[in-house]
Amino acid sequence: MTKKELALEAIRLLKEEYPDSGCSLTYEEPWKLLVSVRLAAQCTDARVNVITEILYKKYPTIKALAAAGAEKIEEIVRPCGLGKSKAKDIAACMNMLLDKFDGRVPDTMEELLSLPGVGRKSANLVLGDIYGKPAIVTDTHCIRLSNRIGLVNVKEPYKVEMALRKIVPPEEGNDFCHRLVDHGREVCTARTKPYCDKCCLKDICKKNI
Repeated sequence: MTKKELALEAIRLLKEEYPDSGCSLTYEEPWKLLVSVRLAAQCTDARVNVITEILYKKYPTIKALAAAGAEKIEEIVRPCGLGKSKAKDIAACMNMLLDKFDGRVPDTMEELLSLPGVGRKSANLVLGDIYGKPAIVTDTHCIRLSNRIGLVNVKEPYKVEMALRKIVPPEEGNDFCHRLVDHGREVCTARTKPYCDKCCLKDICKKNI
């Protein structure tokens, strides 16, 4: 089985196992996803969702959040960890959305990467979830599972992304990565021994653990 064939079979099996997979960060508007994904660094999505509910109640618009400034934002987002740097990035990002993009979240990789605190992982999440564009979100689950399954043999996020783009159909990439997150949380775990006995991929996985 080639890596492309392996990818297609993994996509099929994960789609059957997790038909409703999606982003676990709560947001109603594109700019809120940008804020949430910045807060999610080294923090659980569940905690981020609790904190952003408080944050948006006080600062419900891009303009309000931009005007609040980093110090006020930090007071609320501190429980997510790295509060000072995250608050600084969020404030700067909201100001840049207003000043350069008319309050619109851009829809190209180049423009998204120009925003403070936005890397390729965040940009891909926005491109895939908001704009429905081809995207590979290389979070820790994607990197770990792609290596274990045998789809890639590299650990660097950019190299994993480029390798997966060669074997995963563009229209499947974003949902595939969401399903890898679900599978990584429930079955192919990082902090415990993977539950290979109940894994939907056990017959095709290379088991590079």
